[in-house]
Amino acid sequence: MTENLILANALLVMPGEVRPGALHLRDGQIAAIDTGTSVPKGAVDCAGDYLAPGLIELHTDNLERHIQPRPKVDWPHNAAILAHDAELASVGITTVFDAMRVGSVPTGVGRYKKYARGLADELLSLRAEDALKISHFLHLRAEVCSETLEEEMEEFGPADRVGIVSLMDHTPGQRQFRDLTKLEAYMKGKHALNDAEFEAHIAQLRALRDTHGDRHEAAAVAHAARYGAVLASHDDTTEAQVAVSKGHGIRLAEFPTTVEAARACHARGISVIMGAPNLIRGGSHSGNVAASDLADLGHLDILSSDYVPSALLLAAVQLGHRWGNMARGMATVTMNPARAVGLMDRGRLELGTRADLIRFRLRGDAPALRGVWSRGLRAG
Repeated sequence: MTENLILANALLVMPGEVRPGALHLRDGQIAAIDTGTSVPKGAVDCAGDYLAPGLIELHTDNLERHIQPRPKVDWPHNAAILAHDAELASVGITTVFDAMRVGSVPTGVGRYKKYARGLADELLSLRAEDALKISHFLHLRAEVCSETLEEEMEEFGPADRVGIVSLMDHTPGQRQFRDLTKLEAYMKGKHALNDAEFEAHIAQLRALRDTHGDRHEAAAVAHAARYGAVLASHDDTTEAQVAVSKGHGIRLAEFPTTVEAARACHARGISVIMGAPNLIRGGSHSGNVAASDLADLGHLDILSSDYVPSALLLAAVQLGHRWGNMARGMATVTMNPARAVGLMDRGRLELGTRADLIRFRLRGDAPALRGVWSRGLRAG
């Protein structure tokens, strides 16, 4: 089912500029773009609200949160997927790369089991039934400190819409958790480990890295190529780590932890993703580099909502104010992520692109959503 619609008298967030105009939507695409504030007969008068491309989310743990809302609580998956999909639509996200962990530790302290293949099947089944409001791809988070990474990645193939594979190395004492006190607080808070259990967990992860790490890393790179997926690094900290990432063919750097790493990424043509919650809160909850510092230095390309879906639009608007350029701020959640993963049919207000759109106005400095469209149909 398609809908023909004219959204007029809006501030259009175009590539590189914001200008008054109207969009004509037809058969799920942008069919025409007008300039000015006139409202044709039968059009929706947007009364000066912003019209921007739908938001594109490359990294979110939100689906995992819905299927396991509390430790050891497994929520019905179809209901969780539908709730996740509706929540993202409600905050303006029209394309999402759902993060799923591959690589499990079924033995020892802090053990966890595989789940990605089964959950992906359920998600793709709902998509095939056209039961989802927005566009979903998979983002496989390849845990190199695991026991089962290779066999889990073998279960996926080119037909599974795997758009991103990220290399996750959670060896204690480096990258995200260079400060072991931060890891200790996280593990004891989430998994209720005592001192002895935490020390055993540290020893186990280090042993897994020593035994499997290099082989798992190479396997993840090979499988990403087999899927046709974009490769991402995670929590690069040093220039040396970025050099290794470049050697793997990595195109995205998720949450580099230092200015040194972010600068090295840009020098090597790797796009930098930072967390919207980091920007809004004014710093990293893990004690790493602040997104605002990278923004000021020109080393921030893409925002991710990470663990707060509603953060994505708010952070983009904050960047627009910070840079004095709303089009540039909004590009970090629309055009830039689309280009980074090769989705050239969305992320821009241009003729022939998908009619994935958001309408919002500012209430003070905060954006208030007033409409969301996916393929030209109202989604929120």
